[in-house]
Amino acid sequence: MSKILLGVTGSAACFKAVAIASALTKLGHEVQVVLTPAAARFVTPLQFSCVTGIRALDDEWAGADPAGMDHISLARWADALIIAPATADTIGWLAHGMAPGLLGSLALAFSTTGPRAVAPAMNPQMWSNPSVERNIEQLASDGWQIFGPAQGDTACGETGPGRFLEADEVVTLALSLL
Repeated sequence: MSKILLGVTGSAACFKAVAIASALTKLGHEVQVVLTPAAARFVTPLQFSCVTGIRALDDEWAGADPAGMDHISLARWADALIIAPATADTIGWLAHGMAPGLLGSLALAFSTTGPRAVAPAMNPQMWSNPSVERNIEQLASDGWQIFGPAQGDTACGETGPGRFLEADEVVTLALSLL
């Protein structure tokens, strides 16, 4: 089975990432979760470790690699990189080659020809912002797959595009990349 890096960023929808990690693990895949500091304010690394059996990482400097090069070793280990949910901030730094932390560094170190995807989650106004639209276009041009977003109710109480896909939808799309 495949080795999947699941990046989780600071969206109110990141609770669904626990179900994504669990489902992929139950299907026989090895799932290494990397959380941004903002994501770790919504869900804990322990939740992911419990469902994957692999210690989730949320600190660039307290990882598994004794040389402090988790971003390189993880990028080489993985068959696919899925960032779900992906906030507007995350989409921006991915589109511009920035690496603010472990997830950003490993995204830059991951193969540009390997399967990579983002699943956006944000307020409808943010999703329709020209800057976000440009960043999504840049990611697609760079070979990233874009999973969603859906139309519907968002965490802020507004309705429109920007809703994070359901966990089973992300799992189905992730499997299509492998």
